[in-house]
Amino acid sequence: MSQPAFESKVKVQYLPEQSQPPEGPFAFAYTVTIVNRGDVVAQLIARQWLVSNSHGQTEEVRGLAVVGHQPLLQPGESFEYTSWTRIDTPTGQMRGTFFCMTEDARPFEAEVAPFELVYPGALH
Repeated sequence: MSQPAFESKVKVQYLPEQSQPPEGPFAFAYTVTIVNRGDVVAQLIARQWLVSNSHGQTEEVRGLAVVGHQPLLQPGESFEYTSWTRIDTPTGQMRGTFFCMTEDARPFEAEVAPFELVYPGALH
């Protein structure tokens, strides 16, 4: 049986113009590249992000699509998008899940590994 598999990479960039150090908030852009590593056509339907500050407080963000798109990816194809988030501490972390569907209507999830949100001034 064919197997679906989405893989993702994330690049993070601090947004000084949207941030207010030293008290916060601190804003970050993140660019996600999603690659269909499976052998079936599949579509990204929805996403869930868990955004945590350095105090362990976590906000859940859920919704349909990513930046207004529900990309349909052939095997080997990729989709890239950029979004942003804000936290109230100089450091934090994000992790996520993409909820996906194969073209024959089999649901699957693709995890996004945790990645760090770090205000450059927080590094000693």
